[in-house]
Amino acid sequence: MEVLEHYGDKLRLVVKFAPYPERANATYAARAALAAEAQGEYWAMHEKMLERYFQLTPENLVKIAVELGLDKKKFEADLNAKWTLEKVERDLKLTRSLDIWQTPTYLINGRSLVGERPVEHFKRIIDQELNTGQELNTGKQDLKGGNK
Repeated sequence: MEVLEHYGDKLRLVVKFAPYPERANATYAARAALAAEAQGEYWAMHEKMLERYFQLTPENLVKIAVELGLDKKKFEADLNAKWTLEKVERDLKLTRSLDIWQTPTYLINGRSLVGERPVEHFKRIIDQELNTGQELNTGKQDLKGGNK
């Protein structure tokens, strides 16, 4: 978030989901993020899921949603809705086609960064891209797959 705040409208964050098939609840976690985003709480859910990484059962995801003050019935409906599963499956297909197999993976103007990095690392690469005169893909944050 610090990078987004620093650069403002000069860049756009697009989140794509690529749940590990070996993790039993990874797909539910991705769907929970989408269900929370539908109520405007993607980042809050994201942070809570990071804190409880090994406790992301469907039941615990609902508990987190309630803790965040989300509408429980809407959250549960979206968590189990066809649209969240289809979105995660589309994202997974896309990430595999881009040869992305690890999370997190970041693409900055096509430059791939795998794994967590200090904020300064991102800023250095973004500054390099901005200084080449290339325009970074700009717009609003996009979690659902279309450009805003």
